[in-house]
Amino acid sequence: MTGPQSRTCAACQRVLAAHEVYYRFSLVLEGEQDLLDPSGEADSGHGDALAELVQRLEAGSEDSSELEAQVHWERTGVACAECRSVAVRMLTPVAEDAGPH
Repeated sequence: MTGPQSRTCAACQRVLAAHEVYYRFSLVLEGEQDLLDPSGEADSGHGDALAELVQRLEAGSEDSSELEAQVHWERTGVACAECRSVAVRMLTPVAEDAGPH
C-alpha cells in the first residue's frame, strides 16, 4: 500500500510534503459585456457592432481558442499556504483609507 500522493502548488510549483496544509481552489473567469454600444445608439458610419463582431469571427482573423479563453477560463488545483496568502491579498478589495502599498 502506498502513502499519500505528493501535491504540487499550482502557483509556485513547490512539491508539498504529505504533512503540509494545502488549499484547494477553483477559479472561473467568465467574460461579460452589458452593452455593445455604450452610447446606446448604433453608429451608422461603422455599422452595427454585433454584425461587425460576427463578421470578424467568420473571417477567422482571430484564433478561436484565444477567443474562447477570453470568454471562459477555469482552473482548479492546490496552493501552498504562502501562495494562498498572496492570492487572498490580491483578490481582497483594498480599504479606501489605506495608504500607499
